[in-house]
Amino acid sequence: MALITIVVSVSLPSLKGFFRGRDLDSEARRFLSLTRYGASRAVAEGIPVELYVDTQQRLYGLRAQAGFLEQDTKRVEYKLPAEISFEVTAAPTKKASGEENFDNPDEQFLNNLEDMSDSGNPIKIIRFNSDGFIGDKSPAAVILRQRSAEESASAEGDAIAIAQSATRLTYEIRTLQQQR
Repeated sequence: MALITIVVSVSLPSLKGFFRGRDLDSEARRFLSLTRYGASRAVAEGIPVELYVDTQQRLYGLRAQAGFLEQDTKRVEYKLPAEISFEVTAAPTKKASGEENFDNPDEQFLNNLEDMSDSGNPIKIIRFNSDGFIGDKSPAAVILRQRSAEESASAEGDAIAIAQSATRLTYEIRTLQQQR
């Protein structure tokens, strides 16, 4: 019994970190799956679909755009765990000529990480048009950040970004390597 107690007490801190990282990863994958479902649903039903992110209530979900269905029976909504929060970035920038800036999409992504969560409306919308494409005013990225109970609110914590791909056709998981 003493040997088992020693092994568990030594491995408990590393297991705690393992499960903490799994929560963030699991939530990021669920959010990414919802983006794919939103695009598929928009094409299948021929209506615009919105993936909304409520940064204050820490909710996100998928619904048909208002006015297209009398009642959305396929609407889904999820609540983030207490230690995970959202940050939503601005829509991708365009060159002065109006063309998309595809010269270096990773550099553009890293330069465009300004958190827009606190500006005005706490609900941000990723819109999928009826052809499955992402709407022009949709955020460039949604960042999921996890802080443990011991970390202060100003601490960075672990983070995963769900960002528009270089072609702006889908969203993908990206790692954050920039110090803010």
